[in-house]
Amino acid sequence: MKNFVVKTLANAGALGVAIWWFEGITLTGTDEITGEAVGTLLLVALVFGLVNFLVKPIVKLLTLPLFILTLGLITLVVNALMLLLTSWLAGLFDLSFHVDGFWIAVQGGLVISVVSWALNILLPDGD
Repeated sequence: MKNFVVKTLANAGALGVAIWWFEGITLTGTDEITGEAVGTLLLVALVFGLVNFLVKPIVKLLTLPLFILTLGLITLVVNALMLLLTSWLAGLFDLSFHVDGFWIAVQGGLVISVVSWALNILLPDGD
């Protein structure tokens, strides 16, 4: 359970960096940090974590030949698609998170991957 909380917090931090860095990734209505913005960011991080846990392995399995052919560079596209799926699901759940397009999602997915990796190293996981 502690590992799940740590991963969710790392995802929230990584998403926060992507929102701060790119104009095309937004948490609308939050020009400043408030309790509501933090709560929304945590819910979006939870949705993002569930998408990565449930959908991403299936997509990776189905695109295995492309992973081999591109030596893993297709990971950037898969990460972008997971971010776009999170944006779409956030819209369904009336969360104010939006990604403007595919290329912003590629850039955001790259930043989120690097920041999430760094935060997972820094935060204790309870194992």
